[in-house]
Amino acid sequence: MSTAKRSYLSGLLLAAAGAIAFSGKAIIVKLSYRYGVDAVTIIMLRMLFALPFFIALGIWAERQTQARENPLTRRDALGIVALGFVGYYLSSYLDFLGLQYITASLERLILYLNPTLVVLLGWLIYKKPVQPIRMMAMAVSYAGVLVVFVHELTFTGADVALGGALVFASALTYAVYLVFSGQLVQRIGAMRLVGWATSVACVCCIVQFLVLRPLSAMDVPNPVLWLALLNAFACTVAPVLMVMMAIERIGAALAAQTGMIGPMATITLGVVVLDEPLNLWIGAGTLLVVGGVFLVTKYGEK
Repeated sequence: MSTAKRSYLSGLLLAAAGAIAFSGKAIIVKLSYRYGVDAVTIIMLRMLFALPFFIALGIWAERQTQARENPLTRRDALGIVALGFVGYYLSSYLDFLGLQYITASLERLILYLNPTLVVLLGWLIYKKPVQPIRMMAMAVSYAGVLVVFVHELTFTGADVALGGALVFASALTYAVYLVFSGQLVQRIGAMRLVGWATSVACVCCIVQFLVLRPLSAMDVPNPVLWLALLNAFACTVAPVLMVMMAIERIGAALAAQTGMIGPMATITLGVVVLDEPLNLWIGAGTLLVVGGVFLVTKYGEK
């Protein structure tokens, strides 16, 4: 097998593994809720364990030749703080809150609307034209989420509306991060932005806990600590590394399309680990969402 082919296959495997690992986040959060721990504490523990890695990533990125030749300005630092707050802290916190009310399967489908939100924000903010085929693709994706949402609303109750709204707000805030990070990424590089912006988010989550909860709230059951550690590394740090390595090998577009395995992985884990339902409605909604997002991604640069 040629070196190019090995690199291509390893890139596909890394992208798929990253998507599956990231999908486990919702499962771990739902398991943690079973111990009576709230979202503020769970996200603080996750970010506390992940913070050293992201600081190390930022320091490593600063030592690269390109970074040394292009030091961060005060404006860059403010941009990193703003994007870290909106794109990582606020988005993650809203997601964790929403998971208290909806299944992991519906959460993943709503978050998977993110590419369509990026397209819509680009149209609203930068007046970028949206091709008819992409409009149809987005309509298909939203129809898929609506199918699963209505089904869950019928059988679970009104809290699904609150949970769905919180997770949708999470997807929207992350889309805002993606839309406004473009110029900053070009100036300082993706590694520096990810390392420092996620570090900002980690600090925000820790400060939020210290403001809203007494220190005694850190006295959680041991399984919650182990779940937080697993969430931090297997579902936060590892996916970041794997996706970045995949992009280096196969490019961002193909890595994103390979990542469409994520919703299926979440649904499978939800059924196996959380005993969540699997029926025709969820299957149909998933196919619609993934199909629509595939078309949005496929025609993203055309």
